[in-house]
Amino acid sequence: MMQAEALNIPDVLLFTPRVFGDARGFFFESFNAREFSELSGLDVHFVQDNHSRSARHVLRGLHYQIRQTQGKLVRVVAGEALDVAVDIRKSSPTFGQWASALLSAENKRQLWIPPGFAHGFLALAEYTEFVYKTTDYYAPEHERGIAWDDPAIGIDWHLGDAVPLLSGKDKENPPLAHAETFA
Repeated sequence: MMQAEALNIPDVLLFTPRVFGDARGFFFESFNAREFSELSGLDVHFVQDNHSRSARHVLRGLHYQIRQTQGKLVRVVAGEALDVAVDIRKSSPTFGQWASALLSAENKRQLWIPPGFAHGFLALAEYTEFVYKTTDYYAPEHERGIAWDDPAIGIDWHLGDAVPLLSGKDKENPPLAHAETFA
């Protein structure tokens, strides 16, 4: 059975699967709707799966959709990533706070990022493949972003001296104070 743990923002959940392994390899259930519902208390319907590959130090985010909001269940299938969720619900007691988890092909953990959160990750391995399920379809007209390095949020990306590789769009993301957020 999978285990679920609330992070410092209780709505963000870290799932750790039960893995069966031997000399031949391993097996685990990466998703079971009934178990997800029992552990999270949520009844979600996933409509889209996404898969990305990133080189070391690629930072993607912080992304969200202001309409057609997406809950995301994310995991790493190759490599390792620091995954981050930022609460951007103004009415929330954790507005502007962030939670993070180290996700890897080795630990097979998954992170639930509810609607109302911005999401981003930093690839830590030479190549990192990231897979996630979403509760609504991608809608580019509603896509928004927040600056990954906004000091008001203060995310510790564990970059050390490394400089993250960003898309042109992510370089232009505004700070949280100037971003569209949720009520």
